[in-house]
Amino acid sequence: MSPRPSVGRYAPSPSGNLHVGNLRTAMLAWLFAHHDGGELRLRIDDLDPNVCSPEHEATQRRDLEAIGVTFAGPELRQSERSDRYAAAIEDLRDQDRLYPCYCSRREIREAAQAPHVHLPDGAYPGTCTNLDSQARAERAESRPAALRVRAGGVVVAVEDRVYGTSEELVDDFVVQRNDGVASYNLATVLDDADQGVTQVVRGADLLPGTARHVWLRDALGLSQVEHAHVPLMIDDQGERLAKRGGGVTLEELAELGHDAREVQTQLAQSIGLAVTPITTPDQHTSGQSLAKLLEVFDPRTLPTQDTVWP
Repeated sequence: MSPRPSVGRYAPSPSGNLHVGNLRTAMLAWLFAHHDGGELRLRIDDLDPNVCSPEHEATQRRDLEAIGVTFAGPELRQSERSDRYAAAIEDLRDQDRLYPCYCSRREIREAAQAPHVHLPDGAYPGTCTNLDSQARAERAESRPAALRVRAGGVVVAVEDRVYGTSEELVDDFVVQRNDGVASYNLATVLDDADQGVTQVVRGADLLPGTARHVWLRDALGLSQVEHAHVPLMIDDQGERLAKRGGGVTLEELAELGHDAREVQTQLAQSIGLAVTPITTPDQHTSGQSLAKLLEVFDPRTLPTQDTVWP
């Protein structure tokens, strides 16, 4: 057990229907938080209005309720927090931790593939790190600048409850996009702090980027959180499911005759929780079934390998 009640969170982006992998992660976030005597809170990660919609949000809420995932405490919505993100940018600027970057994604990809460059996948190669004022002015004529932190390639240790200790290089990552919108990395760190989150449960594919969050919390004087990355649901080709990539959703499964409680049972069994399918009619809308799963849930026995659906 953790030394204090955990405040977990689930933070979906309302850009499509949740697939079964998303739903299993939500279940696990609920189980981790309640196993530690705490609660789970909801955040709506709607930073990008071009892909997020109220319709998707309503469907996601419905599906989470259908599998018994309940939330407590205040909700938080990223689209309402631009002033908070701007204040953090100014804090980092005052610390001289930021610099403008004019690189396109293609330029970053090509620079990172150069023979003399040896960086982790997706890491920034440092093209704009030390530009002088004249070079910056010239590059600014072609495109607006994003803002990157000056992390200096430090290696940060990440303690994870499921996967143990890992060390990752922190590159000069973006905290403000070139359209002025805060990046995911900045927003999620601030949101967790302001929502009182002490425990973050999310997919194992996001573990390599967690060192950035550890670094950023330290830079902003925020408390660290407990991390628990959990295995993914994958298709029969070994690819992770995606909301917009033909992933299996509750709606699609319902059309095939599988109700939400049946899906919940399959998800529980996929992580080693042997449960009997619930058929009692009055148990289909509450968190009671997750409370039953909680009785047999042990984070120490959670598998680390990905699961093929179904």
